[in-house]
Amino acid sequence: MILVTGGAGFIGANFVLDWLAIHDEPVINLDKLTYAGNPETLQSLQGDARHDLVQGDIGDTTLVSQLLATHQPRAVVNFAAESHVDRSIHGPGEFIQTNIVGTFNLLESVRGYWSGLPEDHRDGGVVPTKGNFRFLHVSTDEVYGSLKKDDPAFTETSHIEPNSPYSASKAASDHLVRAWHHTYGLPVLTTNCSNNYGPYHFPEKLIPLMIVNALAGKPLPVYGDGQQIRDWLYVKDHCSAIRRVLEAGRLGEIYNVGGWNEKANLDIVHTVCALLDELRPRPDGKPYKDQITYVTDRPGHDRRYAIDARKLERELGWKPAETFESGIRKTVQWYLDHPDWVAHVQSGAYRDWVQKQYA
Repeated sequence: MILVTGGAGFIGANFVLDWLAIHDEPVINLDKLTYAGNPETLQSLQGDARHDLVQGDIGDTTLVSQLLATHQPRAVVNFAAESHVDRSIHGPGEFIQTNIVGTFNLLESVRGYWSGLPEDHRDGGVVPTKGNFRFLHVSTDEVYGSLKKDDPAFTETSHIEPNSPYSASKAASDHLVRAWHHTYGLPVLTTNCSNNYGPYHFPEKLIPLMIVNALAGKPLPVYGDGQQIRDWLYVKDHCSAIRRVLEAGRLGEIYNVGGWNEKANLDIVHTVCALLDELRPRPDGKPYKDQITYVTDRPGHDRRYAIDARKLERELGWKPAETFESGIRKTVQWYLDHPDWVAHVQSGAYRDWVQKQYA
């Protein structure tokens, strides 16, 4: 049994779906079901006894402690976070509360559970032990700040220099996880990933926003000159990396997870437009790139992120399976094939539906 927090969000839900496609090991899935937590993503697991979705907050120590005591997971994988930079600029309070205070409360609940585990297996291996329990914290490359054009990519020892309320809150949570390992001995692992893309991505992030807006005939907003560079990681590759770190990562270590795909935002938009021109041409025959609109850059917009993932490859043998070309084609096709999912998650009725399902 494992406990996944934030497992109805974009990366978390993909992780849960992939985990149960590969393993029979059950998942307790704790998610607050805010705007980005979408239980509809997990509908294929409805009635599956291996999956239990619980609506709740990682900051609710009573609930989390009860789940840990009842289900006795051998690992906790923490995806739960407020994650959208623009939202953090306009409303940083929620990011501080969830990403910092919430992570602190989660760590304390887990520490209490872990401290009560047996030192070794005296029961035939049913109950987790102090030695084999793991807490894996999923973080972001944004904690490292911004790179200049010719700077080397971020490594696990790069300075932490966050530039937005979102990245600052995630950096703080990373520090808490590290401190709970060094102070209390909690067996932790941390992953810092580059920009994810793929199925079930909430359509306010760059790639799904471009796809959805293009198909709707709306402008395709590009910040500034569009030359902000990111490393792009297909979400299912990220999930496989997390599984590998959970399985064999060294305790207390950080592992950067990247796709080796540095691309400027404008190039990403042009690639999406070209794929849509091929797969779903506009009725008027014009190219989708005609819808590109340049908008004022957001405050504190980091110019470049790039992940050096060689430690993960060297120590654990992990490499991404997808190239950007293969991953982005799969992503665009997925959105073309799932218009109902997109329409529902964008609708006002979506929140009402969630509340009815999980009231």
